[in-house]
Amino acid sequence: MKLEYHETDEFKKDFKKLTKRFPTLADDIETAKKNAIELYHLLKIDNQSCFQINDLKTAEVEFYKLKKFACKSLKGKGVHSGIRVIYAYRQSTMAITMLEIYFKGDKKSEDRERIKKF
Repeated sequence: MKLEYHETDEFKKDFKKLTKRFPTLADDIETAKKNAIELYHLLKIDNQSCFQINDLKTAEVEFYKLKKFACKSLKGKGVHSGIRVIYAYRQSTMAITMLEIYFKGDKKSEDRERIKKF
């Protein structure tokens, strides 16, 4: 079993903007996919990284916030970097769609309108 990853255009824009400030982000997100998202959805191991956004789920899609995200550009912070990733999980197709990435210092919470639009 393997998860299939997709990204929305908005996610790509967020990511590109943040990569200018945090150059290790591309590697960091790959690590997060293996050490958090795949552990949680494939192996059913909850390491307290992925949190479901319960009030926005549908019959087809569940939405999650990845909170423990280690960013090597933020030295000394470890998984408490303040970077958040919002993604949609569709179990029927084993697909993850990255919806939003942001730094908590820039904004406090996810864009709920963007999630609903998806």
